[in-house]
Amino acid sequence: MTAFVRILALVFALTGLALAPMSASAMGSDDDSPAKKSNPDFDAGKQAVDAQQWEKAIASLTKAVQVDSTSADAFNYLGYAYRKSGNYENAFVSYKQALELNPRHKGAHEYIGEAYLETGDLKSAEFHLKRLDSICFFGCAEYSELKKAVAAYKAKQSS
Repeated sequence: MTAFVRILALVFALTGLALAPMSASAMGSDDDSPAKKSNPDFDAGKQAVDAQQWEKAIASLTKAVQVDSTSADAFNYLGYAYRKSGNYENAFVSYKQALELNPRHKGAHEYIGEAYLETGDLKSAEFHLKRLDSICFFGCAEYSELKKAVAAYKAKQSS
């Protein structure tokens, strides 16, 4: 093992950074807290999101955040379900709550950025892209996805 690799391993160990890639299905899960008790409403909401059953997802995730109002992941999923159902007002409220609970929540930054693009607010989307750039020191899928969405939005606007 080279000295560089040993130093890099030490930096990762001291900072708590993980070397394993993040699953695309993680939906930006950024809950750093110790293992929490399972929330059946949260689990049902995630399954409904995966099945694109937005109203069912909203109902389950609303219950989930009532049971655990500290779950940034639950608020992020709830925002996603609201956005996909076309309810941007509640989507923004949910994403902002996720970011209040966890200002470094990559999924919430990506999805609120996409919601801003869908509502024509490029400046706010770019703000969240910059936040992701600072959070994702070594790059991350959320940054890449929002960067592509911003570029596509700009290309569409200039044509």
